[in-house]
Amino acid sequence: MTDFSLSDLEAIVAKRANATPDESWTAKLVAGGQAKAAKKLGEEAIEAVMAAVQNDRENLVYESADLLYHLMVVLKIADIPLQDVMQELERRTAQTGLNEKASRRDP
Repeated sequence: MTDFSLSDLEAIVAKRANATPDESWTAKLVAGGQAKAAKKLGEEAIEAVMAAVQNDRENLVYESADLLYHLMVVLKIADIPLQDVMQELERRTAQTGLNEKASRRDP
């Protein structure tokens, strides 16, 4: 098991975003702006879905890593810290989805 975390990835993305675009793919994505980075995120999501549908475990692992990396770049460009995403996940998992849905009032 690895100790590498999404927080580690966030720190690496932040550091590499400050490089010049000819030195770093991350810096090149950041320089290209949110539209370019988001498009790349979408491409990686589609590739991960395709790997999952094809039951291609090895490629799903590879594409999932690409997807997480590109998500971190998009979050960096948007100036959204990973902690904000983790807090939202924590909020959502405070109760089960079924309980949360049952507690809603019908309009």
